[in-house]
Amino acid sequence: MNNVYAEVITIGDEILYGQTLDTNTHWMGQKLNELGIKIIRKVSIGDDKEEIVSALDEASRRADIILMTGGLGPTKDDITKFTLAAYFGMPLRRNEEALAHITELFASRGRTITPTNEKQADLPLGCTIITNRMGTAPAMWFEREGKVFVSMPGVPYEMKTIMEEEVLPRLKENFSLPVIYHQMIQTVGIGESWLSDKIEAWETSLPSHIRLAYLPSFGNVKLRLTALGDDLELLKAQVMEEVDKVMPLIEEYVFALGDISLEETIGNMLMEKGKTIALAESCSGGYVAHSLTSTAGSSAYFQGALVPYHNKLKEEVLDVKKETLINNGAVSEATVTEMAQNIRKLLQADFGLASSGIAGPGGGTLEKPVGTIWIAVADAHETITQKLTLSKDRMLNIKLTKVALLNLLRKRLKQLA
Repeated sequence: MNNVYAEVITIGDEILYGQTLDTNTHWMGQKLNELGIKIIRKVSIGDDKEEIVSALDEASRRADIILMTGGLGPTKDDITKFTLAAYFGMPLRRNEEALAHITELFASRGRTITPTNEKQADLPLGCTIITNRMGTAPAMWFEREGKVFVSMPGVPYEMKTIMEEEVLPRLKENFSLPVIYHQMIQTVGIGESWLSDKIEAWETSLPSHIRLAYLPSFGNVKLRLTALGDDLELLKAQVMEEVDKVMPLIEEYVFALGDISLEETIGNMLMEKGKTIALAESCSGGYVAHSLTSTAGSSAYFQGALVPYHNKLKEEVLDVKKETLINNGAVSEATVTEMAQNIRKLLQADFGLASSGIAGPGGGTLEKPVGTIWIAVADAHETITQKLTLSKDRMLNIKLTKVALLNLLRKRLKQLA
């Protein structure tokens, strides 16, 4: 089994200046991975002939497939096509088929083609022309010494159409590709280093064709198992065998297998049990509610939310006792307990969730520094609370509060299984 490697070169000054966000390489990486093609490098360069030539030379030494996007427009600053023609020693010639397509595309939009746009049909003689049915700039396929070079427009919907309809099928025909299978183990409530310590022996014993990657994010660590081989069903079976081995070590932290979010998992658990939730968010400012309701189908279990940011609203709207606030403060176990219990009753939900804390950067004290957060989950039987000691960064604290609160609910739902 031979690995097939690809490199992506993104061309355009606007990418380097930060004026345009490069979403193309992210999408291309996913699609190539599905075929068993491994991207070994992604490079962004400006509209400069020497930089393009240098990037092509370097990529051809490492990769079997070089994919380029950008620099194919009709204006003088778009130099990719001219640079490629010189690089491969191919003179530019007017391609009548490409010209007919461009002319027809302009006519369909009620416009007359201009001499500048006609020049987009001037293409390197000897390359394979790939029609861009979504735009005016054709893609170009070159081959040299067993390497494939493909130049495509940088406009995402044009590039994606060309890739899916033409480039990916041709790559499958041109290369003997391995099979790649991924399985994701989603964990929450444990840091990357602690997780690594727990599974060190298992990780060390993994077969050579199965690799493990740690993918940490806000309060969540994904374990990605990647297997390479020739038989997809065999790889799936081998990976799941490894999943079964590791699960007893980390089961309390695993919320799902596969590419699914914590919010989706919580939603599925609530629907399976026929339960509903309501939120009272102070320091998280509605972020938890936003995250939950961003998931399709959330109306089946989400009753509503309040954001009682000030104590007056906690007392007058949410019915938190005045003495609770005076004696304990808004950032306290006692306050979030009442918030969670009362929002559950007020909005007639099975579970009430609450947060109250000091997100920062100001507002902290010696007793309650920035990053001090209390969260609670209440149902008809009990209320579970947790104190979080987080960072000095406001947005990070809000995001971590969301994860911790949903994880607290997840644990309670598992107890009711």
